[in-house]
Amino acid sequence: MQRITESVYASGMIKSKDQYQVYATVAGIVQQIKVKEGDLVKKGDVLFVIHNETSVLNAQNAQIAADFAQWNTQGDRLATLKNAIDLAQSKLANDSLLVERQRGLWAQQIGSKVELEQRELALLASKNNYSAAVLAYRDVQKQLKFAAAQSQKQLAISKNTAQDYVVRSQTDGRVYSVDKEVGEIVNPQTSVAVIGKAEDFETELQIDENDIVQVKLGQKVFLTLDSYKGQVFEAVVTKIDPLMHERTRTFTVLANFVKKPPTLYPNLTTEANILLFTRENALTIPRSFLINDSTVMLANKTTQTVKIGLKDYQKVEILSGLTAQATILKPAK
Repeated sequence: MQRITESVYASGMIKSKDQYQVYATVAGIVQQIKVKEGDLVKKGDVLFVIHNETSVLNAQNAQIAADFAQWNTQGDRLATLKNAIDLAQSKLANDSLLVERQRGLWAQQIGSKVELEQRELALLASKNNYSAAVLAYRDVQKQLKFAAAQSQKQLAISKNTAQDYVVRSQTDGRVYSVDKEVGEIVNPQTSVAVIGKAEDFETELQIDENDIVQVKLGQKVFLTLDSYKGQVFEAVVTKIDPLMHERTRTFTVLANFVKKPPTLYPNLTTEANILLFTRENALTIPRSFLINDSTVMLANKTTQTVKIGLKDYQKVEILSGLTAQATILKPAK
């Protein structure tokens, strides 16, 4: 009678938590690299600067257009229209005064009716000219304000676009890989670096589709690494991705170390056994003695049907059909 456990085998690799590949959002040539492999970075730190002549020229052009539009709102064009308003207003005041005088004379039977009508027509024309000058000023003022606002918006867009040529870190962590050099061409489809947590690691395991239904959150995982031969590390299942990889027919499962090894690096390979069940004091036999998962050969060379329980790579639990005192034979291959 002995202890037996049943587990699911998995292979995988060590990954830094929040590990991700860095991509540029635009195409261009690497002008500056601000980090090197192993550097610690903060969220928002500049990693790469990408050069693009068109972007630079567009930004400069937008700045010129914005400066010109701003100058126009305070420039000669409005000043000229303002002078026209002042002139029309002065003429309106003068014509209004002349009409009043002419009316006074006409009331005293001095002058002619034609002269009064001419003064009134001149006053009406002055009113119209003044109104037209005010409308022209307001119309041009609106146009210039719109152009200035539009140019400022274009400048903001241009500056925002220019920021696309600066690649920044999306998280605090360590730079594990720098994949480009100064002068190389980059595009949004090619990774330029790999960044992840500096001291926090997890295991990414691949589980066969035949075994995935037995894997649950919180199950213990026992890991072995080539870098630590002869040692077994315990972890716990923390995440099960629900989507199967079509090409490999496997599911990705994440496990966190209970106590991690002293030194780890991303992409170290690992093998794992996810513990499903444990039974103490179980009646077991070597798996090699079991025939077709249902019978064993007794000492007298007759077969006996058995009911099996847990299995590992070497032993199988016998639930019924066999006693601890029975003698069985290993079947010939």
